[in-house]
Amino acid sequence: MGLTNNDILKKLRVALKLRDDDIVKICKLVDFNISKSELGALFRSEDHPKYMECGDQILRNFLNGLVIHLRGPMPPKKQIDKNK
Repeated sequence: MGLTNNDILKKLRVALKLRDDDIVKICKLVDFNISKSELGALFRSEDHPKYMECGDQILRNFLNGLVIHLRGPMPPKKQIDKNK
């Protein structure tokens, strides 16, 4: 079996040296709220009773927030002047 979303999230957390606080803030950049206790459940081992599977929505929002965190917000698009 390949990597799960939980595995990907764990590996990114370690590689980027992110704390739970950092992950919560990164998710807020895309208006996605996740609590530290929910994160703790995602990082538990699969056989733990309080383990929670990381769904696609959680991982997608984290990755979108991570882009903003690392690159900064997208600059506003230039308006095309139709009068020219």
